[in-house]
Amino acid sequence: MVPHLTTALTGPLLELERQFLDNAPEIEKWFRTQWQDHMPPFYGSTDLRNSGFKLAPVDLNLFPGGFNNLNDAFMPLCVQAAQSAVERICPDASSLLLIPENHTRNQFYLQNVASLVSILRLTGLDVRVGSLLPDIVEPTVLELNNGTTLTLEPLRRSGKRLGLDNFDPCAVLLNNDLSAGIPPVLKGLDEQWVIPPLHAGWHVRRKSKHAECYDRVAREFATTIGIDPWRINLDFGVCGQINFQERTGEECLAAQVDALLTRIRAKYKEYGVTDEPFVVVKADAGTYGMGVMTVTDASEVIGLNRRQRNKMAVVKEGLQVHEVIIQEGVHTFETVGEGVAEPVVYMMDHYVVGGFYRIHTERGRNENLNAPGMQFKPLAFDTSCIMPDVDLAPDAPPNRFYAYGVVARLALLAASVEIEETEPVHEIGEAA
Repeated sequence: MVPHLTTALTGPLLELERQFLDNAPEIEKWFRTQWQDHMPPFYGSTDLRNSGFKLAPVDLNLFPGGFNNLNDAFMPLCVQAAQSAVERICPDASSLLLIPENHTRNQFYLQNVASLVSILRLTGLDVRVGSLLPDIVEPTVLELNNGTTLTLEPLRRSGKRLGLDNFDPCAVLLNNDLSAGIPPVLKGLDEQWVIPPLHAGWHVRRKSKHAECYDRVAREFATTIGIDPWRINLDFGVCGQINFQERTGEECLAAQVDALLTRIRAKYKEYGVTDEPFVVVKADAGTYGMGVMTVTDASEVIGLNRRQRNKMAVVKEGLQVHEVIIQEGVHTFETVGEGVAEPVVYMMDHYVVGGFYRIHTERGRNENLNAPGMQFKPLAFDTSCIMPDVDLAPDAPPNRFYAYGVVARLALLAASVEIEETEPVHEIGEAA
């Protein structure tokens, strides 16, 4: 199943996908050389938006929480990629400790953890799940709605290592994005790998830094295959002096919104795009679609009402928002059934391992779909996004998915660069 695009597949979309097809050997060669210079994250997921004339990532998650939404057909790809990721970091690994979020009541998230455990165990690893929750004082079995179970165990710290009772793992894998900061139990683990590294957590990570790194990656890639980088990239601005509750910094935000909309209008005119430009204002740190608003005019961010301010002021873990990224908005022309849709691509190591569609029947094509009421439609990317078929049309399933895979890997590469450039001089909790 491939999403339906409401526009005719005869214009810039086909042109962009044709560029990917015609340059596939050069693209794969380029990626190989890049991965020689940059270590890929253990895993990641990226939300893409396809406007018909532009295909770009709008978010990159280094602690992906939707492995349960992948089609079962992806399991062999996931296992192979996970094996590669483990061998790259800890070649002699026989055991791994997984630390999830504290969402013990979120069945969908727990099913994600169980799916991740299954993938990792099929690589030959002994995998157990340690909980940061203080009320987990003994092994606790959770019954999941899909008929599976998940066992959470209390963490045990021993010197500079972290494990469980009678379990001393080679590495600690985080599926917790550290929005609330680094728990003391994770600090100073100098004798174990902690993956992703602690500085990849949202307590220090910024979307604007990732956007800057992606901009550089996209420009180099675009030069390689001869396209305008704007076709795969998002323009952006930053405002680091906002306080939504106290209504300070609105002028900074409005100025950034106005400047970005002006640049977008110029590109729309260049490409003959008749859609109304918009930007997305997001908290510069955080996930779960919190702290997000769509804006079509700078005046809309002046004098926000109480409901709007409350929505933007606080994100996950109750953290106050004082920094925002203003990101170029990308209309999505993809629909699945009656809902507007956007692809979400999952990766492990430097491999694409599958994906699904986020669908929302109550949102427009210029709105954030990561919101209550969204649905997920697992789709088997039969060619795993790396095997285009030049004998088929650019929008045929293998070629559409290949285009997804190319842009998703660009975002993952940007995350690699981001992690390298933000690494503290003395990393806390990661072996040298």
